Amino acid sequence: MQSTSSAAPWHAYYYPIPKHFHSQHLRFSNKRRTIPSCSPLNTHNFFLSLTPSNTCNCEQESKSNKKNQSNSYPNHKREFLEELYSSSDDDNSGLNQTQKGQIEEEKAESELGISTNIWWANLKAAMGQRINIEGIVSSLAVLARDRHLALPHVSVRDIRYIDWAELKGRGFRGVVFDKDNTITVPYSLTLWGPLGSSLERCKSVFGNDIAVFSNSAGLYEFDHDGRKARALEGAIGIKVIRHRVKKPAGTAEEIEKHFGCESSRLIMVGDRPFTDIVYGNRNGFLTILTEPLSLAEEPFIVKQVRKLEVFLVNRWSKRGLKAMEHRLLPDALHCVKDPPPL
Repeated sequence: MQSTSSAAPWHAYYYPIPKHFHSQHLRFSNKRRTIPSCSPLNTHNFFLSLTPSNTCNCEQESKSNKKNQSNSYPNHKREFLEELYSSSDDDNSGLNQTQKGQIEEEKAESELGISTNIWWANLKAAMGQRINIEGIVSSLAVLARDRHLALPHVSVRDIRYIDWAELKGRGFRGVVFDKDNTITVPYSLTLWGPLGSSLERCKSVFGNDIAVFSNSAGLYEFDHDGRKARALEGAIGIKVIRHRVKKPAGTAEEIEKHFGCESSRLIMVGDRPFTDIVYGNRNGFLTILTEPLSLAEEPFIVKQVRKLEVFLVNRWSKRGLKAMEHRLLPDALHCVKDPPPL
């Protein structure tokens, strides 16, 4: 029986290689395994050990199988986790690609949204200069009960006929210009050339107390980023007042804040009776109406509305309707002069 314990059977040391190692660990499958040899015993002892060795071998084999199963389980677990992580990595890479695709799509949509917003703002700016809802509502009120608001204190061909020094001597502190067809052609951001000398004369008299108040450049609704306002300021050297409400609606709050004085001491110069002049008279400005610089760039509907406005103003004037009096300039002819030679 002693020989049984000293010489363990060879198959007790056999360790089966799991199938999943054949593909990943081929280097182990080719190694020769060393089978322990039995100790040299005589035939008799070896023979006597056969019977008890079967029992021992069965027990050892059972123990070995259990051990192999317990030892192989971590390997299976590790293989399972490796496959899980591998598939998880693949899924993650695919998910990352999907996320990247979504990010790219969102970026493209964002860029498209920005370009769409810019396009829509430009469209509203163009349409807004053609159709002034506030102007329509105000015009109805003027036609019904406030016709005198559409009549200017002074009417001239353009700003070259205005005597700036006389107006300054009368106590006026600043000048507010409309933009389109008053100092620039429609939709232009540069001064109309022939007006250069008169504008420089105005600057020399009023200094920095000159500004532009327009329904295009400077209006938040249509010039949301102030690009047009900055371009015009750089071109003509005059401050463009930013505002939210289109003429003739709204108050003179932004203008009074800019100049630091009441609107009754300011001059409003514009080319539209039902827009610039109505706004100026309603808020106490001295109003000067100029003729449009160019009709070629104006849309058809604006031309027709302008004709209607001029027709109504002339008709009311012939019927004896008078403009509102202004305390600083009882006689409007005092500020009108012949233009200097070109």
